[in-house]
Amino acid sequence: MEHIPVLKDEIIDYLNIKKAGLYVDGTLGGGGHAEAVLKRLTDGHLYAFDQDAYAITKASARLSAYRDNLTVIHANFASMREALEARGVGKVDGIYLDLGVSSFHFDDPARGFSYRHEATLDMRMDQTQALTAKEIINTYDEKALRDIFHRYGEERFGGQIAKKIVRRREEKEIGTTFELVDVIKSVLPAKVLATKGHPAKRIFQALRIAVNDELGVLDEVIGEALSLLKDDGRLVIITFHSLEDRIVKNHFKNASTVDHPKELPTMPTETADFELLHKKVIRPSEDEIRRNPRAASAKLRAIRKCSKKS
Repeated sequence: MEHIPVLKDEIIDYLNIKKAGLYVDGTLGGGGHAEAVLKRLTDGHLYAFDQDAYAITKASARLSAYRDNLTVIHANFASMREALEARGVGKVDGIYLDLGVSSFHFDDPARGFSYRHEATLDMRMDQTQALTAKEIINTYDEKALRDIFHRYGEERFGGQIAKKIVRRREEKEIGTTFELVDVIKSVLPAKVLATKGHPAKRIFQALRIAVNDELGVLDEVIGEALSLLKDDGRLVIITFHSLEDRIVKNHFKNASTVDHPKELPTMPTETADFELLHKKVIRPSEDEIRRNPRAASAKLRAIRKCSKKS
C-alpha cells in the first residue's frame, strides 16, 4: 500500500514552521509528514517517534537525505517528554500527530491488522509487547469483549458477536483473521452483510485500539504535548474516528478556556494559556479524498500556546 500523507499542507500551515525550530513527529509512519517538515528546516531539528520497527526502517530510508536534521526514536509517543529530555530537549516549537493506521501495518498481512488477508490475530504496533488480538479474543470474558466492541468499535451487534466468540472458542481456538471474520459474519443479519463496507471493520478497529491502548495513550499524551510547547508553539492532531476526535476536542477546549470560579466576576485581562487556531474542524478537500480515499474520515485540530507578556 502506497503511503500518502493526509492533510499534509494543512499540517505544515498550522505548524507555522521556523527554519531553526524544534519539532516532534509523534507518529512517523511512512514519513510523509516528516519529509514535508524537514524540507523547511535549515538549522532546525525533527524528533520522530514510532513504536513499529518496520515503519522506522522504511521511513528512515526515505528520509536519509535529512539525517542531520532528524532523530528517529523507537518508542510510543507516550514517552515523548522522557525521550526528549534524555536528548537535552526541553521545549519545542511544534508537535504533530497523525493517528491514522500506517499503511505499513497492512503491507505485511502477517501482522494481522487486515480482515482481507489470512493471518494470525496479532495487531501489535509494537512487536515487543505481549498482548495480542488473539489473546483478547480467546481469553477475555463475554462482558469484556462486548465492552471493547461497543466502546472502541461502536458496533451495535457487539453483544451478539461477543457471545458467539465465547461459544466458538469453547470448540476451537480462534487464531486467525479469517476465523474471526467467519464468526462475525455468522452473527450479522443478511441486510447488514449486504451493505457497503466490510462487516468486520468495526470489530477489527476495536481490537486494534484495545491491543495498543490507543485511546488511553492519546488521552495522556495531549496534556504532556501541550506542556512541551514554547510560547507560540503549535500542536496539530489528525484523527480518523469520532472517539479520537472527541478526546482531542475536549482537551483543546479545556486548554483554551479560562478556568474561573463561576461565583467570581471575570476579569477583562484574563486569558487562557492556549488558543484554538480555527473555529471549525478541518477536513480534507474533495480533491484530496479523490486522490486518497483513506483521507475521507480525517479531521484536523490545531492549537497554539499563547505568548505571556511580563
